[in-house]
Amino acid sequence: MKKILILNGPNLNMLGLREPHIYGDQSLQDVEDLCYETAHSHNMKIDFRQSNHEGELVDWIQEARGVQDAVVINAAAYTHTSVAIHDALKLLDVPIIEVHLSNPKEREEFRHHSYIESVAKSVFAGHGAKGYQMAIDRLAELLG
Repeated sequence: MKKILILNGPNLNMLGLREPHIYGDQSLQDVEDLCYETAHSHNMKIDFRQSNHEGELVDWIQEARGVQDAVVINAAAYTHTSVAIHDALKLLDVPIIEVHLSNPKEREEFRHHSYIESVAKSVFAGHGAKGYQMAIDRLAELLG
């Protein structure tokens, strides 16, 4: 059974409450449930986590080496600021998929650059929670 680490960055624990006109009204628990259902349909196992702390996300990425078969990451605001997360992801030799609920490239200019995009096999942005489902489906293709 393939194992996928799904990481969520700062403020995603506030989904459903924070700017629902941008991020939707689903909670992070709703997103997690969707991920479990999708992974189960592909006979995959997920480890779903969220942190508001950059260093904790970096630790989890480093711990994924040799343990996880793929990573899905919505680094939220750290997407645009964290060279540390970029460097940690570069250490992995597994597929990485970047996900965003909204489309950062259609928002404020400071959100247009992603430090993760260059290390990701695919990016799903602007599809709401369905982007996570799309990421898991893509990983099922990549991992066979």
